[in-house]
Amino acid sequence: MIYQGNLTKMKVMNGDPIQYELVLSDKTIPLNHSIGQHVSFHFKGQINCVDCGKKTKKSFNQGFCYNCYLNSPMSDPSIINPELSRAQWGEARDIEWAVKHDLIPHYVYLALSSHVKVGVTRHHQIPTRWIDQGATAASILCETPNRHIAGIIETALKKHYTDKTSWMKMLKNDVAPIEKLQQELEVAGMYLPLELSRYIKNDKPIQQLIYPVEKYPTKVASLSFDKTANIEGIIRGIKGQYIIFDHGVLNIRRHSGYHVEVTILA
Repeated sequence: MIYQGNLTKMKVMNGDPIQYELVLSDKTIPLNHSIGQHVSFHFKGQINCVDCGKKTKKSFNQGFCYNCYLNSPMSDPSIINPELSRAQWGEARDIEWAVKHDLIPHYVYLALSSHVKVGVTRHHQIPTRWIDQGATAASILCETPNRHIAGIIETALKKHYTDKTSWMKMLKNDVAPIEKLQQELEVAGMYLPLELSRYIKNDKPIQQLIYPVEKYPTKVASLSFDKTANIEGIIRGIKGQYIIFDHGVLNIRRHSGYHVEVTILA
C-alpha cells in the first residue's frame, strides 16, 4: 500500500503492547502490524507548517515556519519551560489558547525513559506524554491548578533530577530498574519547599509501559530527511516517537510537516 501526506507525531493508544498509528495529513495508518516488514519513506521535498499550513524551506521547533515559531502559542517558550507561563496574570501570545491549555490542571511526574527524569504535562496527556518520551515506567508526583506552578515545582526538582531523556539509551532500552523510580518517588517530595509540598499527590501507582519492539539496537544511528530523501528498511520496533529500522532510527515528531510517500508491503 502507498500513502501520501504531511507527517505529524504518531498517535498512540496504551496497551500490551502500545498501539501506534502513523499520521499523514488526514490519514491514520496502523503501524504495529508492519513490525518485521519492509517499509519505505520518500520525502517529496515539501514542508508545511504544522500551524498555519504554509510551505516553509526549513522547519523550526518540530514543524513550525519561522513566523509561527516566533508567534504561535503552540511554540511559546513555556511549552519547553512551563515556569515561564504567565497566563494566570492574563499574559500570553494567545490568551484564549492559554486559558484552555495553561490554566488547567497539570501534573509533575517522575519517569524512567533512560534514567529517572522529572517532567510536566497537562492532566489529559497521561499516559500519552510518557509514551511519546519512551518512558518504560512513570508516576504522578504533584498535581497543580496551572502550568506555571507545575513549572516552578519542576524547576525545584531539576536540582536533583534531569528533565532530559538520553534518547540513545532509551532506544537501546538501557534503562534504570523500576525499583529506582520507586525509591525516588518516596523521597522527591522532600526536595520541595513547604509552599510547594501541598501539591504532592504521589498516591498513584507506577504505570509500566510496554512498547512493540522486536529487537532493540545495540548501536543507534539517526536517520533524517534533511540528509536523504529516501529512508527504508525492516521495522524492528517503535518506541517513543521513533521508528526503529534494522539500520537506524527515524524520529517522526522531529519531521512534523514533512510531506512524504510511505510504502508498506502487504
